[in-house]
Amino acid sequence: MNRLGRLACRWLLLLGLVGSPAGADETLHFPATPGSAPGASLVVHGALDLPQMRPLLAGFHREHPDLEVRYRNLTTLALHERFLARPDEADVLLSSAMPWQYRLANEGHARALESPAARRWPAWARWRQELFAFTFEPIVMVVNEAVIERFGEVGSHADLLALLERHAEALRGRVVTYDPATSGAGYTYAIEESRLSPRYWDLVAALGQADTALADTTGEMLEGLIEGRYLVGYNLLGSYARERLADQPQLRIVVPEDYALVTQRLALIPRQAPHPAAAARFLDYLIGETGQALLARETPLGAIHPAVEGPGTATSLRQARGEALRPITLGPGLLATLDDLKREALLTRWQREFSRRGAR
Repeated sequence: MNRLGRLACRWLLLLGLVGSPAGADETLHFPATPGSAPGASLVVHGALDLPQMRPLLAGFHREHPDLEVRYRNLTTLALHERFLARPDEADVLLSSAMPWQYRLANEGHARALESPAARRWPAWARWRQELFAFTFEPIVMVVNEAVIERFGEVGSHADLLALLERHAEALRGRVVTYDPATSGAGYTYAIEESRLSPRYWDLVAALGQADTALADTTGEMLEGLIEGRYLVGYNLLGSYARERLADQPQLRIVVPEDYALVTQRLALIPRQAPHPAAAARFLDYLIGETGQALLARETPLGAIHPAVEGPGTATSLRQARGEALRPITLGPGLLATLDDLKREALLTRWQREFSRRGAR
């Protein structure tokens, strides 16, 4: 493994973006209809599980049956390394590792998509014409109804801070959030919130005062909430929570009303894509109204297209929350995630504030 590969491995492991090896190399295949032109193909590599990709690809293939479509599901690390080793293998890359996707585009690895759909795509959800966010996934809190019944509504970060400051003993060990030292999601959200909120560090101290449990994944937090080990979860990925908690009426998903970070999955067409015309058709579908409506209807990921409505979509959430929604910006700031000195400084302060409970 070269130096860049080792750096990628180190950071993606620290960022919590590397999944388990089991099932990491899964595939989907949709053959072209008989009589289609030889070699008419589309190859998509993504860090997105088959249950979410299958309906999207099936819908695309119904519209383009002349194309043979192959999808390979990889971990974010494997996807990134495979692209660096073979930049002419895939036609489209899909990944939730926003800093790494941005870096690829910023370093000239992405082909521009010049189409009406691309030009109409919201400016906040694309970088130039090369990198496109296609999901809208708010970061949420999950609160057990027993907490609300006893202490009142928890609808914002300010409410959570007040709850923790007033009732730290009652909630001791019953709150859970990401560990920013071991989870990239937690680290990314910590960077963004420290910029957004002047009271963020007070909240970190209050989490420490309540002896908050630290986890590496949203799945781990949801498991503890469902089992009743935790009563409050802070900064969970909303799309996963919607899916897992559909049959858990005792747990309420809260999109904070003061501000709510929104993360996105990013798509790009490699400059050396073997089938660039097919790639352009697929990306147009992915950000078009038909593909986005299917994404909203058949996955928990959340659609961005302004014409698509329904639970979890950008349209419905903006109608309800307005400017409180804060999508993570597609731009040079993403590269801060990859900077050793900035990471060390933020984590040092986070640990200091979280540990202030020991001095009280």
